[in-house]
Amino acid sequence: MTTLYHHPMSAASRFVRLIIGEYDFDVDMIEERPWEKRRAFLTANPAGTLPVYVDDNMRALCGPFVIAEFMDETHGVLQRERRLLAEEPFQRAEIRRLTEWFLLKLEQDVTYPLARERVYKLQMSSEAGGGAPDSRILRAARANIRQHMKYIAWLGANRGWLAGKRMSYADLAAGGAISVLDYLGEIAWDETPAAKEWYQRLKSRPAFRSLLADRVRGVVPVSHYADLDF
Repeated sequence: MTTLYHHPMSAASRFVRLIIGEYDFDVDMIEERPWEKRRAFLTANPAGTLPVYVDDNMRALCGPFVIAEFMDETHGVLQRERRLLAEEPFQRAEIRRLTEWFLLKLEQDVTYPLARERVYKLQMSSEAGGGAPDSRILRAARANIRQHMKYIAWLGANRGWLAGKRMSYADLAAGGAISVLDYLGEIAWDETPAAKEWYQRLKSRPAFRSLLADRVRGVVPVSHYADLDF
């Protein structure tokens, strides 16, 4: 059975889960806490990072970019209008640029600091770095949210979808990150209505259902998290 090692609050994991949902893969999901450094997990990915995709032949693909490229080359090219990476080279480059923006820059500026302080540290032992959230890190991450949301709003208002007229990896990468932040109630949606409209369309897709069903012990999602009309 093909397997995806993930964590429900990992934006990169959510990105790959959305790809799996859009392409209708049958995949076994295993929640992983990478800070526990399980030997079996490190065997699959010595870097100890998520997500990790293991195929039926027990071959491991590590990291969201590698997994996304593999899925496009093995399945996306056959999808025609449902392909999540464009056929035209410049458009592919723009999709990759934005995918990197959301999986690296937004992750560094906002998503990972908030997820770590508010979720991961609750699950970590003290030896692994668990404990109370650091208010300085929370303030810094929250200060960065507004500019990222304005950028998403601009892209959505001017392009339809974030990278162009069709939904792509860029939307799924942003959706993976934004859904984490929305779960935690960190987004003021009334400030960026164009971003809200884009997210409502993405959130309504069948591939999003598994993300909306996620629940993390000890962290209750914001009341509108699973509401498609919020």
